[in-house]
Amino acid sequence: MKTAQEFRAGQVANINGSPWVIQKAEFNKSGRNAAVVKMKLKNLLTGAGTETVYRADDKLEPIILDRKEVTYSYFADPLYVFMDNEFNQYEIEKDDLEGVMAFIEDGMTDVCEAVFYGEKVISVELPTTIVRQIAYTEPAVRGDTSGKVMKTARLNNGAELQVSAFCEIGDFIEIDTRTGEYKSRVKA
Repeated sequence: MKTAQEFRAGQVANINGSPWVIQKAEFNKSGRNAAVVKMKLKNLLTGAGTETVYRADDKLEPIILDRKEVTYSYFADPLYVFMDNEFNQYEIEKDDLEGVMAFIEDGMTDVCEAVFYGEKVISVELPTTIVRQIAYTEPAVRGDTSGKVMKTARLNNGAELQVSAFCEIGDFIEIDTRTGEYKSRVKA
């Protein structure tokens, strides 16, 4: 058994005899009240979603899941298709890709990890760091070197994030997929 605050997005818990995948887990501690964890859950068997609040020390039973390496193949509206080394295809709904949607783009070669419950793919995890190209960003302002200056950049798939002021259109950048933050510029 694990406490509610130990669960992260993508993990699965046995709640009332059903497997529920945690799509979002937000820890909250206010001054007088007990610490709580707000969770967005999706039932793996029925597909029903719910949001609930647990005390941080509530016990939940984790479910161990199978994992397999896959790569993104193509988008077949409304499903995203991933393929493993043996050319088996796995279709995943957009809701199950909530944390990684900003980094999925056509032609990506990153090796991802598909998480299975039985025969069904419930989520996909990206590598810790990925490299993406900047499609558009404003030019840097000359002379603005006082500290860590950031600006907004748009990636090829339309996602936006904050990058260093010296980054330009066409540059490749390294992104931490756990936080969605820019790490560094990469030589192509």
